[in-house]
Amino acid sequence: MSYEIAEAMLLRRGVRLADIAEIVYSLQLPYHDDLEMEQCVESVKAVLQKREVQYTLFTGIALDELAEQGALNEPLQSILEADEPLYGVDETMALGITSVFGMIGLTSFGYLDKVKPEIIGRLNNKGPHIHVFLDDLVAGLAAAASARIAHRSSNAAIYGAGGEQV
Repeated sequence: MSYEIAEAMLLRRGVRLADIAEIVYSLQLPYHDDLEMEQCVESVKAVLQKREVQYTLFTGIALDELAEQGALNEPLQSILEADEPLYGVDETMALGITSVFGMIGLTSFGYLDKVKPEIIGRLNNKGPHIHVFLDDLVAGLAAAASARIAHRSSNAAIYGAGGEQV
């Protein structure tokens, strides 16, 4: 049930799982010639199945929405409205998502946070909505899903497709 709520919240904020999977695909394609978009979508879904990831999304999206409504106490309201550069709570929350998959997730998140490709950049641009948390949470989801593919692929290379040790 929580998975469906998390996916619905992302959709309500303009983020499709396919948008996140496109980033995963671009991160992993250089390492996997046979990578298919469906694998990336499946990896995003697997990360989103984790309860701690869902709770992080619920919290970040709620804070973005409360900021849009002007419902937060000062100085937090002004900080989120301005998307203050030194406010790092959004990145800290997203790192919680990436930490499930170790250093690969962490370094991928750093790259995505700096470059802000595709949906991440669109969320980050100032518009009618506040996405202080969501842009970083989407980057965290993409980084974790990418790292998940990397971990699974490295295990396949070590153990072979049938699970036998190579």
